[in-house]
Order: sequence, then C-alpha cells, then structure tokens
Amino acid sequence: MWVRGNKQDQRVGLIASAVIKPGNQSVRGKYSRLGIDNASDLILHFPIRYEDETHLCTIKDVSEGEVVQVEGVIVSSEIVSQPRRQWVCQVKDSSGMLFIRFLNFYSSQIKAYAIGTRVRLLGKIRTGFRGIEMIHPKCRIVQKGDPLANTLTPVCSVITGVSRKTLSKLIRQALSCPTHENHLSETLPDEILKHYRLTGFKESVLLLHHPPPDASVHLLQTRRHPAWYRIKFDELLAQQLSMRLHYHQRRRGHAPLLLKQNRLTRALLDLLGYELTCAQKRTVSEISRDLATPHPMQRLLQGDVGSGKIAVAALAALQAIENEYQVALMAPTEVLAEQHFQKLSGWFVPLGVTVVWLASSQKKKQRHAALTAIATGEAMLAIGTHALFQETVVFNRLGLVIMDEQHRFGVHQRLALRGKGAKADFLPHQLMMSATPIPRTLSMSYYADLDLSVIDELPPGRRPVITKLIAENRRDEIIMRIRAACREGRQAYWVCPLIEESETLQLKTVLETFERLNLIFPELKTGLIHGRLTMQEKSEVMARFKQGEIQLLIATSVIEVGVDIPNASLMVIEHAERMGLSQLHQLRGRIGRGVDAGICILLYQKPLSEMARLRLKIIFEHSDGFEIARQDLCLRGPGELLGARQSGLPMLRFVDLEQEKALLNTVKNAAEEILRHFPQFASQHIRRWLGEKHFYLRV
Repeated sequence: MWVRGNKQDQRVGLIASAVIKPGNQSVRGKYSRLGIDNASDLILHFPIRYEDETHLCTIKDVSEGEVVQVEGVIVSSEIVSQPRRQWVCQVKDSSGMLFIRFLNFYSSQIKAYAIGTRVRLLGKIRTGFRGIEMIHPKCRIVQKGDPLANTLTPVCSVITGVSRKTLSKLIRQALSCPTHENHLSETLPDEILKHYRLTGFKESVLLLHHPPPDASVHLLQTRRHPAWYRIKFDELLAQQLSMRLHYHQRRRGHAPLLLKQNRLTRALLDLLGYELTCAQKRTVSEISRDLATPHPMQRLLQGDVGSGKIAVAALAALQAIENEYQVALMAPTEVLAEQHFQKLSGWFVPLGVTVVWLASSQKKKQRHAALTAIATGEAMLAIGTHALFQETVVFNRLGLVIMDEQHRFGVHQRLALRGKGAKADFLPHQLMMSATPIPRTLSMSYYADLDLSVIDELPPGRRPVITKLIAENRRDEIIMRIRAACREGRQAYWVCPLIEESETLQLKTVLETFERLNLIFPELKTGLIHGRLTMQEKSEVMARFKQGEIQLLIATSVIEVGVDIPNASLMVIEHAERMGLSQLHQLRGRIGRGVDAGICILLYQKPLSEMARLRLKIIFEHSDGFEIARQDLCLRGPGELLGARQSGLPMLRFVDLEQEKALLNTVKNAAEEILRHFPQFASQHIRRWLGEKHFYLRV
C-alpha cells in the first residue's frame, strides 16, 4: 500500500492502490518526491494555478492573449505538413469561428474529434496565419446544454510518472472521504484565530482546492488570498513551534558546567600575538557564558571567509579543556580537518594540550594510537572528519562538540557525534560554525532553536579581494598574469571543477589542465590536488605549497574551505559560470591573506545562461558574504543555501521568507503565545505539518 498512516487513511489507500500497485516502489517513490505519503499530504498538496471553466465566451468576443473557454462544433479537420506536420481543426459557434492546432496528436484523437462533434475548449487566444486560434487547448467532447463547472478548476504540480488527472482524483477522494474531518480539524484555539484574524482551516483548504466562481484568480495565484494566508501562517507556525519546543527542552537538559578559568585561554591569546577584533571578543564572550551554564549550548557561529572563526572556536575548546573535558572538532573534508589539526596543534601543544586527529585514510597503527588516546582521556582535543562518530570512537569525557561547515553533514551524522558524549545525566555542549553567512530572515526561521553569534568584521589589514571577469578567449592575458606573479615570488591557484572527462558539460578537467599548464609554464614548479588523491598525497602537496616549493597549484574545489596560504595572492577559477555563489565566495576567500592584495579571476565560457550571468554579476559586485548569501537566497531558495537537501531539514513549501518577513514576526509571537497559554494545541499542529520530520530539528 503506497499510502501509509493510521486507519483513517485506509479508504484513500484503497483508491490509490488501483493506480499504484502494491510493491511498486518506484511509483510510490515518485509520489513521495511530491511530498505525498498519506491522506493528509494529499489534502495539503495545493494547486499551483487555476483554470476558469465556470463560464463560456462567444468566439467573436475573445481577445488576443486571453485564456478563455469557448464551445462550438468542429466544421473542418485536416492534417497539414507546412511548416511542420500538424492537425488543424475549425470550430464554429453562433458568433464566429476559430482554429485549433495540435503539433502532437494520435489517430484516435482525430477519430474522436470528427466533423460535427461538439467540443468545449480552454486555451490562450492568439492570432495565426489563418485567423484567431488556440494551440493545444484543453479539449473535451460535450453535449449541448451540458452544465459548466461550479468552481474554478485546480491544476496541481506533478512529476514524470504521476498523472495530473489521477492526482486530482486522489485529492478529491481525500477531501470527500468520511474521515476527512480528522484531516481538516482545527488545530488552533479560538483565541488565536480571533487575535490573528485567521479564516478556518477547513474553510481555507476547501476553498483553495475548489474556489467558487467569484473568487479572485489573481489573489489565489499570487497567494494573497485570506485562505492562503491561513495556510502559510499554519506552516510557518508548525516550524516555529517545533523549534521553540526543542529550544525549551534543551534548556531543561543538563550539560557539564565549563566555568571560565582564564588559564589556557589567556595563554593562547598571548601566543597568538595579535588582538582579537571586537566581533571576535563579543562572540567569545557569548560562547563562554553559555559554556558556564549547566544546560547544553547549541550555538551557531557565523562569520565571513577570513573573519577568524577558528580562533574563537579554539578559545571555546580551551575553556572546556580547562575544566578537564574533551573536545571533538569535526570538519567535512580531510583537507580541512588536517588544516585545523596543523593550526590547532601549533597553538595547543605549546600549552601542554594533546591533540589527535582521525581520518578514514589513516593507517591502522596511527588510528589505534589516536583511538586509545581519546578513550583514555590523554587526548583532550580530537579533530577529524566523519571518522569521529564511528562506533570504535569512545570518548573518555566529552564536553564540547564543534562542527565546522555544519550544513555539510547529514542529520544522523550530527546526532551520532553528539551522542558520543551523551551520558545518563548530561549532553555535551555544541558549537556549529558556518562560513556561509545566513540571511537574517532565514536565521530567524530555520535556526529559531539555536543561539546565534555573528562575526561581522574582518581582522585589520584584510583587504577585499579584487575580482575580475575574463572570457575564455582572453586566456593568454591570464597566463601572462600568472607568470608575472610567480616571478615576483607570489603563488597562485588554478581551480577546475572536474577531475575527469564529461561529455555532457565539456568542461576542462583538472588533469588536462595540469598537463597543459606544465607545458605553458616549464619554468614554474606546479602541483596537483584533487579529491581522489590519498590523504597522505594531499598533505604532502599542501605542505610543499605552504613552504613555497610549489608556485602554481592546480586544484579542484577540494581547497574551497579552510586552506590558508598567506603567500597565495592570485586565483584563476576555470568555468566559473558553472559554480554556485557560495562556492565562488569560499574559493575567493583562500587568497589575499598575506601582505599582497588578492586577485581572483573568474574565467567563463560564452554563451552564458541568465542564471550564470546573474551569479557572476553578484560575485563581481559584492565582497560581503552576507549580501552574497542574501542574493543567493533570491536565486536558489533556502533549501540549497542551508544544505537542507542533505541535512533532512524540513523546508517550507508555501512561505517565501523574503516576501513574508512581517508574517514571520507575527508567527514568532503566536508560537510563544501558544506555548505559554495553549500548549495542548502545539503537538497536534506540529504533527499535521511536520509529521516525524520535527525529529531533525533537534540538531
């Protein structure tokens, strides 16, 4: 049975089984991809647009560009071959005639729509060579006097393999099922409905699926109708209720008390040799205050590329270590994990703190030594990739978990690492870091259960990287720039998007580029790094690059985050039009970290799609990561920006946060009011909109 759920769903399930045979996993999967797994999901699968079949127009009264419904009799039918093979019919009513054209058709259709057949047509009017016409109208055979529809006709979104007709039938059945009252029952108290002037839930759902003829199509399709307001309010409210509940539950939990002792932290500040920025000091204070409470911290540390997040994280780690608790730092790639290991070892070892690192590519002997040091408590800081949350890793006394680029980890990975420190009586504190700044509206929505710290300034002396857009046909200019920079003692990156041939994209590969650039620059020392090298090979390449033995490093986006080579001041990004804004900004942040100004050359290939043109324009015009993230949100939507496709984070289906900022503030107030005065309504409302997905919000 494709429809799961309780007994109330069974009738809908039986109807569905006529279309989706039991055991047909692929078809069930297609419905699931539409977000439909049970009867409630069917009811909440709202139309994307509406067709007005509630009245007829006479042919003489139609206008160019209008979408209208007309009725008439087919008076001629022929297949023509110019300018291409097509089927053309002429339809006549009492006022005039129009043509209908079909570019794709079957012989059975021609037979069914024979001369003399009365048809009802819905389509867009245009002027063709023969006169006014419709191309591929919605067409059905009728008898004279057949009644018109009494509601607007909903049109729902579908995917390949899911029939719109079948889906509409299932939705109608779900709405008319005797148990549908349970799916349409009210989940909000009367006081909230009155205070926020909300229409009833059942009333709103039925209206959206079957609007009356006098309903405003414009308000419905722009989602400004009061019924749409109720749906968006409810969806956003479920998200806010769930996150605030988890926030309050966490505040009732227990965590180790990590009091500020200023011994190791002060020693590190002396060792760094520079003063933290005001933003760093503020975030350090916020995190330190959380660690010193007996409740599990769950804080997100945001900061642009190069803003100094790792120094803030290091001070948080030392506060835990001062209290004799271990710290785990997890990074999404081995290159980044090793970079953190090298940097933090340089800071911590002189302070007498043992640091180990774990990676899947380690040799057995190295791994065993690291696991032993973690289990015995000798290692106070463990750094690694997903290897940190494997079953064989046992912490002696884990008090703080730090996740870098946390959106790159799946929800179960984040829960698994957190569980490493879960004792019968407490959970470890958790600090998440992201160099992908998150627009304020998204933070208020998707991170309502987190405390947020933002590093909103760069260290003194950091200058914005100069960005240049250069087309493929000017490659010779770039080669001259590379040669000149390396002769002056500077270093450069050349970034390519793929490591092997792609027939569909026809992109330059990093392997081809490496061979070609070796021929172009015989006098330069070049290096190659990509994801398929072993960790040892990557480490050796990066060490040689850092020491200046390599002048030009040809790389994939494996160097996107965490790589810090101060002497590297020039970067060429090949096929920049194929990369996302966040990736381009992260790559650009690898340069300009030394005394020389950074120059990032975005090499692109014409012709550019509209989306690619917009991305390149944004990255060229802006260096502020928060502004780039805001524009990225407008282009891609929140799902991609937040990494929700991987993390399992339930995304909003009906609310556009950029357009609904006022609604977000209203709903946040309503959520607190419900939790304070009507808590019995919260779980029912969350269950309707999120089902089991609210589990993911715990991380």
